[in-house]
Amino acid sequence: MGTESFKMLHFIFKRVLQSLLVLLVTGAIAFSMFTFVGDPVENMLGQERTMEDVERLRSQLGLDKSVPVQYFRFLTEAVQGNFGVSYRQGRQVSVILMERAPATLELAALSALFAVALGIVLGVFTAIRRDGFAANFIMSTSLIGVSLPTFLIGILLIYLFSVTLGWLPSFGRGDVVHIGSWTTGFLTESGLKALILPSITLGLYQMTLIMRLVRSEMLEVLRQDYIRFARARGLSDRVINFRHALKNTMVPVITVIGLQLGAIIAFAIITETVFQWPGLGLLFINAIQFVDIPIMAAYLMMISVMFVVINLFVDILYAFIDPRLRTAAK
Repeated sequence: MGTESFKMLHFIFKRVLQSLLVLLVTGAIAFSMFTFVGDPVENMLGQERTMEDVERLRSQLGLDKSVPVQYFRFLTEAVQGNFGVSYRQGRQVSVILMERAPATLELAALSALFAVALGIVLGVFTAIRRDGFAANFIMSTSLIGVSLPTFLIGILLIYLFSVTLGWLPSFGRGDVVHIGSWTTGFLTESGLKALILPSITLGLYQMTLIMRLVRSEMLEVLRQDYIRFARARGLSDRVINFRHALKNTMVPVITVIGLQLGAIIAFAIITETVFQWPGLGLLFINAIQFVDIPIMAAYLMMISVMFVVINLFVDILYAFIDPRLRTAAK
């Protein structure tokens, strides 16, 4: 095995161990909610319950076991995708999550596409035309996406496009089409319209962040000596900007983009609450209100897995692009 291959395997092995450690800590935090966030038996049984009913339900939920046994059982079943039964709905949590996941994933996918595509395009444009009126106007208005909170942006969009103009729906997912166990709103007109406002609300902050980062990195790259040499050789601005400058700009931007994709799913809670979007975020908010601990724990674990997997993938991709990370890891 060559030296470079060994460095790469060492780097990947180290990152995988770190990811597993993070998931174990997250699992402990999720499990702690079963112990410290109220007693679900009190919420599940009515006022006419008896002690026999309480003991029978605690036995069914596994709450009569010791804490280490409950924790080991929680981790074992979580790995298998089994998070128990919802205290509120009385159904398997995995089934409930699968019903809600398509709405959140479609919203996150459209928001990520909006944030990444528009963020890179506007970042490159404002860097190349940094002294123009349009670039200065874009940079000035981008402060809205950075400074205003997400819920306020959503409310403003609802007031403008739903209440005032009446162009787009203010809540709900619209009509959906069932494809097996998956439901999609991409194939219906009302579903597409319902996606517009929440996807802009969710992706606006990430788009602004990516745009400003791309612009900053692009300006830094354009000041490098090899760009001056390329201009001296008579290369066109198009070749210099997009073949040389943009390629080197994207190396540090990849990490931020990867983390922002995870943040889009994690922070969909606020957007789904504002637009009453029937996804995982709204499910989590309702679970908090009713102290539905299995759903809360499952949501926390799922978001953690998404963050860890995306971060691990970005680290490995970054190591392939920039060999200096492999050397530093060794």
